[in-house]
Amino acid sequence: MTVFLVSFCNILFSFGIGLVVAKFLGPEEFGRFALAYATALFVQTGFFDWIRLGATRFYSERIRSEEPAVRATLDFGFAVIALSLAAGSSLLMLSGIKFPLSYGLIALALGVALANGVFDYHTALVRARFDDRLFTRILLVKNIAALASMGFGAFLFGSAKIVLIGTILSLGASIITARAALHDPASNPRLARFSIARSLMTYSLPIVGANLLYLGIPLANRSILAIVEGFSETGQFSLAYDFGIKTIQAIGSTLDIILFQLAVAIHELQGPARARRQIARNLTIVIGTVLPACTGLWLTLPSIEHLVVPEAFRGHFDSLLPLMMTGLFCIAIIQYGISPIFQIGKKTGPLILAALAACTADPLLLLLLPRDGGAARLAIAQSGAMLLALIVLIGFASRAWRRWPRTRDLAIIVFGNVVMSALVLPMREQDPGLSTLVLQVAAGAAVYAFVVLGLDIAGLQSLAFSRLRLTFARLKTLPLLRDL
Repeated sequence: MTVFLVSFCNILFSFGIGLVVAKFLGPEEFGRFALAYATALFVQTGFFDWIRLGATRFYSERIRSEEPAVRATLDFGFAVIALSLAAGSSLLMLSGIKFPLSYGLIALALGVALANGVFDYHTALVRARFDDRLFTRILLVKNIAALASMGFGAFLFGSAKIVLIGTILSLGASIITARAALHDPASNPRLARFSIARSLMTYSLPIVGANLLYLGIPLANRSILAIVEGFSETGQFSLAYDFGIKTIQAIGSTLDIILFQLAVAIHELQGPARARRQIARNLTIVIGTVLPACTGLWLTLPSIEHLVVPEAFRGHFDSLLPLMMTGLFCIAIIQYGISPIFQIGKKTGPLILAALAACTADPLLLLLLPRDGGAARLAIAQSGAMLLALIVLIGFASRAWRRWPRTRDLAIIVFGNVVMSALVLPMREQDPGLSTLVLQVAAGAAVYAFVVLGLDIAGLQSLAFSRLRLTFARLKTLPLLRDL
């Protein structure tokens, strides 16, 4: 529960910093920052994400003590890739090739990729060890440093380059301050083994390839906008997409931190049959959480825009985000619901094929849609591509997977979503503001929770009651402890 809350707060904090940065940079400079940051995530995923995934799946407290060669291989692999990236980047700068971004922004984007890679790798190690205290400490330092360096950097200088430098500093500070706790005494570079690296890559590379392709679609769309419409239009598109994806990730990735690690632990301790049962339950929980989140985001959009969206981005924001919503829902279900089916079985090849289908669909849809659609045309094509990827991936999973969410549970989720929408939709016409938003969220969450918990999907009712009993038991023991 601690990891859930900390991860959720971390994503919300990052989300808030992004809005602050957008406000002080303005659409054009924010467009440069967003394109550079998207490039950094693309590079990080392509070069370093297989190491993070390997740590998440194959590292644990037991492995740390009994098989130090795993950590040694991960560390050595990261160092080799970082040096290769630095050498390749130097050659790229000397090549004279022209890009939508300046060489200075590209260099900083590569620095962000490296810093983010180090951060994600080490937090994956900590999560795999279930060290909640260290995980909380790392994220706390990162967020405080990010507010100081990125937020104030944007306010004082209004420069995308300064904000990117602040990103690197905040990520680096969080790892440097925890370096002693992150060290494995038994790990030694001499223990690194190519056979271990090959096993890790066999598992991870299809996932990395799929994630790279999914990231490539919005990156390519932003680049097209920057070339055709300018950085200001790129900034408008980027804020809507980043707002939507971070909102969904705040829920999906936080669930994934707990649910997938739980499935891995069950697979290791109780066998594959119990792990498959847990994965099916996880998928139900993900659908039951992401669907009302997407619906609720649309229902509360007028108040959200009024309260948190910088004035320079309004108008574009509320027209672009709804067009992206289908794609955001699909990518969340793919990443946090369907992909674990292939990850737990260590057969991740179909993930690439589904992502390739999405990459093929996006340009085809752009050709079919009206040419004068601007950013809206790209948003629709992006959503259509993600929808096709989800359909393809479900098709592959159906051939090899026999445990799926119960039809009854899916029907309850849809029913709860409809009831919630019927209650909250009339409130959308009220004057936008904090009171309207609070009323919408409270009413929607209450009625949806009443439906899904009352009808007990995925055993959530018993889980909720057990947590309440544990909380009450702790409260009852507090007076006794004080008396002692």
